Amino acid sequence: MYPSSQVPKIRKDKIFIGKELISKAPKIEGVPSGIEGLDDLFFIIETKKKKIEKKSLKGIPKYSVLQVTGVSDTGKSIMVEQFAVTQANRGEKVVFITVETPAIFTINSLKLRAAALGYDFNKIDKNLILIDVATDNALRENIPDLIATMSYAFDTYDAKFTVIDSITGLFENKEMTARTIIRKLYNVMKENFQTALVVSQKRGSHEELTAEAAGGYAVGHILDGTLVLAKELINSSYKANLYHKKIGEIIRLFRIDGCRLSAHDTDTHHMQITDTGLIVIGESIVEH
Repeated sequence: MYPSSQVPKIRKDKIFIGKELISKAPKIEGVPSGIEGLDDLFFIIETKKKKIEKKSLKGIPKYSVLQVTGVSDTGKSIMVEQFAVTQANRGEKVVFITVETPAIFTINSLKLRAAALGYDFNKIDKNLILIDVATDNALRENIPDLIATMSYAFDTYDAKFTVIDSITGLFENKEMTARTIIRKLYNVMKENFQTALVVSQKRGSHEELTAEAAGGYAVGHILDGTLVLAKELINSSYKANLYHKKIGEIIRLFRIDGCRLSAHDTDTHHMQITDTGLIVIGESIVEH
């Protein structure tokens, strides 16, 4: 049926019994995100006295690689910076891959975010490891080199947290390659047991509150889940009544669009960016 050189190879090393895997699988637990209102939106299901109960993870799922997506000016970078400095304040090493903004400017943004959260930046800056892709076109274009650099940083600094801002910058003008690039980056983060937030950009034509972003649904399909940030202009009486806002105001919204590693809230929530520059997730628009 096949030439001898092309006979399909049975990969028995890739066949596992569930009972064997479950003993090796990491425990489902939460990591505090530093984003007010977010941590209780992820939960696990437990059975107690034959009753099914939801138990909050008090954080995003550990070892998850989540997409943070939205159009311009929805707070994506603020959200991942809050996450990064919160982990640094917990004593964890964070690898922050800055693709859009040179590292010397990104570090200032991180310092501002730390100040807004009440953290002493002089005590946590040693826990922030920045990889400056923004100033190096060769590194931006050479994904194997970027992966090798990431792996080196993970090993050298014993880092367990990663931020990429933004992954879209790694496939500018070549969105057909998005799935391949994202898969490679996802694999290296999973192999190194990273908990990560990955920013991706939405185009103006994309639906505001879906996982769709530049590169289509490739990012959302491959990564473990999606945090969607949106904004909407109140330009009609209908919207004014719906959101209890005045015509001309801007409403900010947030929702979790899927997560493989845990259960999660499915409502759309109010969101705000405070005057100190922090993301706060509010109540569900259904409750409101």
